[in-house]
Amino acid sequence: MTSLSLSQRRFRRIRPNWLAVAALLPMGLVALPLIYVTVRTLQTGLAGSVAELFRGRTAELLVNTITLATGVMVLSALIGLSVAWCVERTDLPGRRAWRVLAGLPLAVPAFVSSYAWASIDVAFQNLAGAIFILALSSYPLVYLPVAAALRSTDPGCEDVARSLGHGPWRSFTHALLPQLLPALGGGALLVLTHMFAEFGALALLRVQTFTTAIFESYELQFDSASAALQSVVLMLLCIPAAWAEMRLRGRRRVSRSGRGSARIAQPLRLRRATWPVLGAFGALGFLSLGVPLITLAWWLAHGSSAGTGMAQLWPAVRGTLSLATSGALLTSALAIPLVLLSVRHRGPLAQFAERLPYIVHGLPGVVVALALVYLSIRLAPALYQGVAVLLAAYAILYLPLAQSSLRASVELVPPQLEPVARSLGRRPFMVFLTVILPNIAPGIGAALALMMLEIVRELTATLMLAPTGTVTLATEVWMYTVDAEYAAAAPFAALLVLVSIVPVWIFTRRMLYQAP
Repeated sequence: MTSLSLSQRRFRRIRPNWLAVAALLPMGLVALPLIYVTVRTLQTGLAGSVAELFRGRTAELLVNTITLATGVMVLSALIGLSVAWCVERTDLPGRRAWRVLAGLPLAVPAFVSSYAWASIDVAFQNLAGAIFILALSSYPLVYLPVAAALRSTDPGCEDVARSLGHGPWRSFTHALLPQLLPALGGGALLVLTHMFAEFGALALLRVQTFTTAIFESYELQFDSASAALQSVVLMLLCIPAAWAEMRLRGRRRVSRSGRGSARIAQPLRLRRATWPVLGAFGALGFLSLGVPLITLAWWLAHGSSAGTGMAQLWPAVRGTLSLATSGALLTSALAIPLVLLSVRHRGPLAQFAERLPYIVHGLPGVVVALALVYLSIRLAPALYQGVAVLLAAYAILYLPLAQSSLRASVELVPPQLEPVARSLGRRPFMVFLTVILPNIAPGIGAALALMMLEIVRELTATLMLAPTGTVTLATEVWMYTVDAEYAAAAPFAALLVLVSIVPVWIFTRRMLYQAP
């Protein structure tokens, strides 16, 4: 036992050369937006940067961005926490079905929900409407981790609180809520970073934030200094949120009062509150899922632009699937060395490999695309408007999600397998191919599925970087909705929802559907 422990410790100190080299590629790729912002800021000069950052327009965008992101985060946290608690800790009728249905709004991309609401009435095209609509789309990002935490926490702490004379509300705030804070905080910060990065939904709802302003600056003045400096402010907002999210994710732990204890909390009886709670759940389901789907169905059957652009339907499906498959394969492949380095080895390089993608995670696609446009034109003109640049943007945007999917599988592989394989004469890279890769195959599959789902719905980077003639379902929805041709956009939006709903359903069931 002692020799095995020493061998494992020695293995953690020996970092294979191929792994270090392989990890440098995604790390360099992820650093490109940071390099771009730094270079453009230096080129503008101190006086120009100060003048741009402190003008009235920048202050207006800052207020709008913070108001929107904070409002959506708070409302999503309230809805997600309330729904999770009702589903997991009460005798809500049909809670097994509600457990899955509450996560399904994730299947409707935010810009599709915004398209649906905006096509109903222009009254929703303002900041308040955007907060309302985006919270309905985003609350599952809070609900899912909080519900999972509620199913894992030991109710013993709550029992102790009640035995001390605390009522239900005080028991919740003093005994249960502290156990939920990592999941609740992590979900809320994830919503916050998503809102900093949101573009399509806000453009359709006529709300000006840094993302929409950067895109407009890019379109009006190709690669303008204004867009670059607005990106600086957005990065300053995103980096602390992404860092805090990463820290909370690493601290998620569930404790029980006794070893091996698996006692399930007795559901709280709603009694007279049953029908009001059911009514609230029905209203939430109608607003978050029913309105977008009913609106899509209506536009499919009505509207003067119905049938327009149907010739592009198959090219859009083909373009979506080809880009999603290629992007998912590349992103997952780049994530593997990062995860292996951070899990199996210690040191500054391993820490940097783990944290850098999360730092850039909050950046919107518009900033990443702007960086790749600028750098490709100056350093590799032959790559500009090529598929390779677009796939690089997908990798930068979604590496953290691939890392999260792979990490659990890598951690389950016993560390002693690798030194044993090396002792049999196999070289480090062959150990990876024959021992590690087969064991982490389930995690790779999960990462591929998640990457494909995200890339299918990606809009901003695809709009800015896709080669001429390339169309996707997301870009076609955008093209028709900005021209108010809602019926023409409906088939593309409906296909987007259909593509998304199956993996979201499976993911939600696997995460939460365990009958008590």
